[in-house]
Amino acid sequence: MKGSCLCGEVRYEVDRLDTPIQHCSCRTCQKAHSAAFNTGAGVLREQFRWTKGKELLSSFESSPGKLRYFCSNCGSQLVAEKEGSPRVVLRVASLDENPLAKPERHIWSSHEVPWLEYGPQIVAFSEWEPGH
Repeated sequence: MKGSCLCGEVRYEVDRLDTPIQHCSCRTCQKAHSAAFNTGAGVLREQFRWTKGKELLSSFESSPGKLRYFCSNCGSQLVAEKEGSPRVVLRVASLDENPLAKPERHIWSSHEVPWLEYGPQIVAFSEWEPGH
């Protein structure tokens, strides 16, 4: 599977996901992604390759021993890694292809924001709202 950042200057390939996809609602993920939750999956390091723009990567140590890597041009967060772990944590939404798997877990639900609401009770548009 191929993936990239928003500007397309950093690209990667993944042979396969090694762990189930999960949502994380911890406060750190909320701040790092400016979103109610992050969706990630583990990928063994040998199953992951940067194919373009590795020199554009910057990192931030969000907690001791955990680095989050992002494109220094557009800011897209792509992976995180914990010191000593055999896996990187892939930000699934950065994939350019369907991973052919659905999220199986939701961690840090105790940090879920009270305003998060989705489902049939929310008006949905296939693209922009009419008249936008």
